[in-house]
Amino acid sequence: MKIRDLSIQALTQKAIQIKISILEMLHTAKSGHLGGSIGVADIFTALYFHLLHHNPNHPQDKNRDRVILSAGHLAPVLYASLAHAGYFEIAELQSLRKLGSRLQGHPALNNHLPGIETSSGSLGQGLSIAVGIALSAKYKKENYNIVTILGDGELQEGSIWEAAMSATHYNLSNMIAIVDRNRVQIDGNTENVMMLEPLADKWKSFGWDVFECNGNNIEEFISTYKRTQQSTQKPKVIIANTKMSFGIKSIEDDYTWHGKVPNKEQLAQFTKELISKNNISNE
Repeated sequence: MKIRDLSIQALTQKAIQIKISILEMLHTAKSGHLGGSIGVADIFTALYFHLLHHNPNHPQDKNRDRVILSAGHLAPVLYASLAHAGYFEIAELQSLRKLGSRLQGHPALNNHLPGIETSSGSLGQGLSIAVGIALSAKYKKENYNIVTILGDGELQEGSIWEAAMSATHYNLSNMIAIVDRNRVQIDGNTENVMMLEPLADKWKSFGWDVFECNGNNIEEFISTYKRTQQSTQKPKVIIANTKMSFGIKSIEDDYTWHGKVPNKEQLAQFTKELISKNNISNE
């Protein structure tokens, strides 16, 4: 099933609802990762409400597209997207990081949460897992995409490039990597911590087809993702330029909000900023 009946305006509103859910989850949990989760919410909205082949009523459909969240600390945006898409009740989001909850700080298969494809948390592993899934699909002649969400700071892990090399060697054209290129990691700017540029050239040198877009522009991201489907011979990577905490002007691009959570007053302020920016209701 592909959810294709939402206009760009409706997708924008859905993204804001998901962002507000993230704020509320983290406020209740009093821990978690805000900046990155809010920053990629537009991408997750485009995926789960327009692009992916998936069915919340049949989460194990063998023909579903697989989403591998390699940057496991972005779990809040994955949980919120799944809940809003109908995989489980939105009210369960308030159990984030609570003892016995299915919504732990990083996704875990043994928590039996529908829509979770793999456990994650240790950075650098997701692309290798995706290679394994893609190889299996290729040999079984199964037709679905394997979409891997990577943080840009995560690209400093050597295992990422081992997986990238393997994907090219095995001609895994069913793989799409999405790099959340916000240029921020926990210690500051990625280029100061460990320079990644020229990033597009690095992926090209490993044999990938490379696409770039504004990851906070839903329409542009959708258009870019669709262009990857016209490339059939190589694995694909989308370098999605984003801003941490996008839509909350007072904390946009502020790396100190990588792992901070809002207090009661900040929750109200950030929610107001998100709604007023887009002139929508929080329903």
